[in-house]
Parts: sequence; structure tokens; C-alpha cells
Amino acid sequence: MNFHEVRFPASLSFGSVGGPERRTDIVTLANGFEERNTPWAHSRRRYDAGLGMRSLDDIETLISFFEARRGQMYGFRWKDWSDFKSGRATVEPTFQDQVIAVADGDTVSFQLAKTYRSGSYDYKRPISKPVSGTVRIGVEQDEMQEAIDYNVDVATGIVTFASPPVETARIFAGFEFDVPVRFDADRIHTSVASFQAGDVPNVPVVEVRV
Repeated sequence: MNFHEVRFPASLSFGSVGGPERRTDIVTLANGFEERNTPWAHSRRRYDAGLGMRSLDDIETLISFFEARRGQMYGFRWKDWSDFKSGRATVEPTFQDQVIAVADGDTVSFQLAKTYRSGSYDYKRPISKPVSGTVRIGVEQDEMQEAIDYNVDVATGIVTFASPPVETARIFAGFEFDVPVRFDADRIHTSVASFQAGDVPNVPVVEVRV
């Protein structure tokens, strides 16, 4: 897997722009109605890291990070400042933020996930890059203890219990998380003169499946 478990400097991703994208195939029928389908089960995020650059030191840090990733070759972690917690952005995660599964009495491993709701509709997003030290797990009303009751793989987002939770028990999770991304270009254009005048480089970043 061409992925480096290192985060793009959070101070540089702050101020960037971006968000989720979907792919929808739309066919307009002869009667004017539409048929809409999507080949994607999950959204993909895109960002422009260039807007977070504020100084020549930032540019130097960016170039070092870009070269160490070999351009588009290796993926890395990205902090999306608009969406990086299991619950509300203004509060710390709690173990009851998200229901990630309902136990069947046999399964011991579960994927972290975040559910987005609007009205009676929702979308469940798998979370594969939780931030180390932020994951909290509960079974029904009881919070579990990491390294005793469960372990979490921060490279995959999979939580593994020491023993199967009882059947029908709801498994809760709270966490901070990063987005797995790569650079979406093999070149970065910088100009010292124009940057000092207020211009910033274009540094596209795109989410990858891991």
C-alpha cells in the first residue's frame, strides 16, 4: 500500500478549501423525466492546500512534504478542519457519539464510521484513519477501556474487542479522524515574488480509498 502514516501539517491545511464530491449519472428521458444513478457508494473529498500558505517558510515546508511523498506516489493523512470529529465540531468526542454496529454475539472486529443525517435519510461513512489517542468505545451505556477491553488499529479504523460483545448490544464510538489523501498533481509551481504580493500556489489534494 503506497501510504505514509504522516499528517500534512495541520497549520497549513487550516485555511484550505474543499469538501465532498459525488458522481451522479443523469439521463433525461424523452418525456422530460430523469433517471439518476451513481457508481460511487461513498463520497470523495477534494481540497486545495495552497490557500493555507501564509509565508515563505510555509512554502518550504510544503515542498519538503511534497518531495518526501514523491508527488502523487504516496498518500498521507489530512486534517479536514470542517469535519474531523465524530460529534459536534465544538465539543470533545464522547464514547456515545456514533453507533457503529449492533453486536451479533460472535464478531469481535468493527469498522469505525460516522453517520450523517438529514431528516429521515442518512449516509454512513467508513472512517479508516482515526487519530491516535482520541478513540473512545462503549457498549450500550458502559465505556470500555482501551488495551483491556479492545484495541484500535489507527491505520485501518478497525476496533477489535478482547471478547465478543453480547448479542444485540449497540457498539458506540467517539473519535477524531483524518482523511486519507494524495497530491493530485506531480508538480508545484511557486513564485517568491508573486507569493509575497499575495498569490498562493495551487496544491490540489484528493481523497484515496484505503
